[in-house]
Amino acid sequence: MFRTKIAGIGMYVPPRVVTNNDLLKYMDTSDEWIQERTGIKERRYAHRTEETTATMGVEAAKIAIERAGITPQDIDFIIFATLSPDYYFPGCGVLLQRAMKMKEIGALDVRNQCSGFVYALSVADQFIKTGMYKNILVVGAEKHSFGLDFSTRGRNVSVIFGDGAGAVVLQPTDPSTGSGSGILSTHLHSDGESAEILAMYNPGTHANHWMPEKYADFDEAEIGQMFFSHAMIDKAQVFPNMDGPAVFKKAIVKFPEVIMEALAANGLQTTDLRLLIPHQANLRIAQFVQQKLKLSDEQVYNNIQQYGNTTAASVPIALCEAWEQGKVKDGDLVCLAAFGSGFTWASALLRW
Repeated sequence: MFRTKIAGIGMYVPPRVVTNNDLLKYMDTSDEWIQERTGIKERRYAHRTEETTATMGVEAAKIAIERAGITPQDIDFIIFATLSPDYYFPGCGVLLQRAMKMKEIGALDVRNQCSGFVYALSVADQFIKTGMYKNILVVGAEKHSFGLDFSTRGRNVSVIFGDGAGAVVLQPTDPSTGSGSGILSTHLHSDGESAEILAMYNPGTHANHWMPEKYADFDEAEIGQMFFSHAMIDKAQVFPNMDGPAVFKKAIVKFPEVIMEALAANGLQTTDLRLLIPHQANLRIAQFVQQKLKLSDEQVYNNIQQYGNTTAASVPIALCEAWEQGKVKDGDLVCLAAFGSGFTWASALLRW
């Protein structure tokens, strides 16, 4: 039986580099403070008006399509993962389809935040295996810098995130080759019990339903305008919220679990892994996972130091960079794993 293979991969990060010291202009922080807590040294920020989540996705997609040896006209389905779309609606998938002048193919948008790319990969894998599509473009892209709180109040979140995009073209393998390459399995999970721990509440239609305590100082008229209002801006209710320690505690449990789940499902062990590419959430999380699974430095790829947390884009960016550096070769066993808002977590095990 054929499997789903990555036929082409590409990445794009904006040229503008923002160091930790650059953030001192906006908030009370320091390079030492940021590196100690996150491992991040710098990140990339997109141009405010000339680049969007969709346009960055296009740039990554161009490279992936070229490396796959096909053209945009050959793509028969798009899956676009992001938490920072160009518009509240429509999604970025159709914007990419338009920009690349593709045929009138289907475009699906995935909203699973940090786990978005792995979720999208899993969905695409099912379409390929059933024979419904033969060239699926999967994109993960984010423009975080447009919606962060650049003040001391927001520093715990704002210092972490960066902009960028990654993309892959997925195709069926040729079973006659007997290479055994391709996606071996994917594993998806969620637990919404603590959804508000890592979330951006507004704009939204919750109208105070899930978290009345956070809007206790809003009067009745303000609550009646809960989708978006001046009161939300005045009271800083329009920025991402995160309980960092709570996220850390959950992530260091679920990350190893979902990695081991993938290996066990295929009768493999950590010693069989050539490379683990974790979502680049926090270098401390990745280091904890590496230690818990007893993986060597050569078995784990991290680039959060240079790009920050690019959410849905982080896994494809890291995978692309690792491949470009020769760290992933034919026959290598690679595990992709992610954990993020929702909470959602996921893994994909593949033979390159």
